[in-house]
Amino acid sequence: MEAEFWHQRWQKNELGFQLDEAHPLLRQYLPAVISGKHKVFVPLCGKSPDLSYLALHIPVVGAELSAIACEDFFLEQGLAFEVNQQKTFQCYQSTNISLWQGDFFTLTEKHISGCDLVYDRAALIALPAEMRWQYVQKLHQLMPKGGDILLISLEYPQHEKQGPPFSVPDKEIKQLFAGAEITLLGTAELTGKGFARRRFATSSLLETVYRITLPPI
Repeated sequence: MEAEFWHQRWQKNELGFQLDEAHPLLRQYLPAVISGKHKVFVPLCGKSPDLSYLALHIPVVGAELSAIACEDFFLEQGLAFEVNQQKTFQCYQSTNISLWQGDFFTLTEKHISGCDLVYDRAALIALPAEMRWQYVQKLHQLMPKGGDILLISLEYPQHEKQGPPFSVPDKEIKQLFAGAEITLLGTAELTGKGFARRRFATSSLLETVYRITLPPI
């Protein structure tokens, strides 16, 4: 799960996690969290069409390791963009979308200034267990107190498949975000239907969507 793993996935176009249109759970549950929000942060965003959908409603800041993903996003969405080097990051920017290309774990609060909402569809579940804790701690560092996270997770018997994506069940989410207000908004039964472009030979497969409100202090 080093950076080179993901660079190779993009170079080889091995994008089993990629959707062709905005995630249905995002379309369904964004209204539950967007009221009063000013800007949304999308970590490990890839070239997800979710970015364009979000930008219809709110300014978007994304973080992505792969330059291929960042460029492909704007080209495939038909959006004019500029690229500026800013220290260790490149910033790909259009009217309502900015993507920071570089190491997520070296982002600072300045990179996502103004963001009071996080949308995580395939970031947490892309990371092995030992990195998920680091990822959540980084979100706490970056996000303002009381900020919200719209999290889409995945549950299946982990012993039946080697990730990514990994199974991150309800119990682990409550442990990772201990102290936050966690609300299960809904679920989607995927058993036998697959995940994005993949078919999982697992006995069960469930997508879950949460609203997580970080502690106010």
